Amino acid sequence: MQYPTISYLTNVQFGAGSLVDLPEVIQRVGMQRPLVVTDGGLLNRGFVERLNLNNPVVFSEIETNPTEASVLLGVEAYRREACDGIIALGGGSPMDAAKGIGIMATHDLALEDMAFICGGLEKITSEVVPIIAIPTTSGTGSEVGRGALISMASGQKLAIISPHIIPKWSIVDPELTLELPPLLTAATGMDALSHCLETYCSNVYNPVAGAIAIDGLRRGWSNIKTVVDDGQNIVARSEMMMCAMQGALSFQKGLGVIHAVSHPLGALRRKRLHHGTLNAVFMPHAIRFNLDSARQETRVISSTLGISSGTDGLADAFSELNRVLGLPQNLEEMGIDAGDLDGIAEQALRDHCGFTNPRTLTLKNLESLLKSAL
Repeated sequence: MQYPTISYLTNVQFGAGSLVDLPEVIQRVGMQRPLVVTDGGLLNRGFVERLNLNNPVVFSEIETNPTEASVLLGVEAYRREACDGIIALGGGSPMDAAKGIGIMATHDLALEDMAFICGGLEKITSEVVPIIAIPTTSGTGSEVGRGALISMASGQKLAIISPHIIPKWSIVDPELTLELPPLLTAATGMDALSHCLETYCSNVYNPVAGAIAIDGLRRGWSNIKTVVDDGQNIVARSEMMMCAMQGALSFQKGLGVIHAVSHPLGALRRKRLHHGTLNAVFMPHAIRFNLDSARQETRVISSTLGISSGTDGLADAFSELNRVLGLPQNLEEMGIDAGDLDGIAEQALRDHCGFTNPRTLTLKNLESLLKSAL
């Protein structure tokens, strides 16, 4: 048997008020002139000021799904301002963009060449710019993750994966999520739950990651309704941030069909679809899709969450959770019609997340899954 290499390599300051530790963390990482990578919304709402930095260099030209163009503009800003590190402030989009900037500022290759499917894992070196991550949502867990998703000029949404892009330090302060509106709290929270669900069910042997994933799933399931109803509940906010972090800590076990289909749909620029909302819509369908290949995992999850272990018990429970949270029940409610699905199954079949799905993916069964979610 070939045993996996398991590593959780970053440092995390976790807890309400932990943002106060940023000056010490900057000193420990060795930054003198960091580039703050964030989005325009957070910049306008004063989040950069909350960092208490002296005349910070800020790059905020980040889209909902970060693009190759944004990354390259960020690299220009990094070099022009002679920066020596990056502070990624925000949700998954600023963090993914920050990782892309950190790679491209030190590697003389095209961004597409860094993608996992292009052998990027072997091309990315330890010369990546050091990153301090400060999340403002409880979703992607990118603050401890080794991946980034970038929408390319070609229209593809490519994954970049490397242990070298894990942030050197993360400050996970639930107080930064208190202003997150209910619908975005719900969508990002379901993103975190989807990570835990898929990593637990993946076909990769990694019981350490599996244990973290099932605990994260328990935390998220127990707190997401509370935090959507009462956004000022700091205990529930903390639990959702831990759920998000646990989902990303278990990424090395692999994801699955939910992400394989949501990635190409998220790359549809004319739609501007939220990644977490897409994942939420696909979760019930993916549970049914994988049931015959993940019965034991489904039973364990159902038992952990206190759900009937019948054939559709877990899928129905997630569908009802979406309804209670005010999230769409299907793709049509997100503004997607059958015509938008042209070519999506083909792209999903090539997505790296599908390789670790418990059920083998084919063009036919992916088309059936997409049709069921309309």
